[in-house]
Amino acid sequence: MKEPKEKLIITKKPKGEDGHRVFSVRLRDETVEKLDIIARKTNRTRNDLINTFLDYAISNAEIDTEK
Repeated sequence: MKEPKEKLIITKKPKGEDGHRVFSVRLRDETVEKLDIIARKTNRTRNDLINTFLDYAISNAEIDTEK
């Protein structure tokens, strides 16, 4: 077998390069159970759902400056 002229060098991808940050949050057991039910029904990951729900909430949030 003939050796290729150039080697393909694959390096590790540094964390955070995908535009995401990792952090932890505390959720009630009931909330996690509800997320898991929706995840099973939609064939999505819990993480995908949380991002979808947060994006929606942020886009539709209204700040009440009267209080």
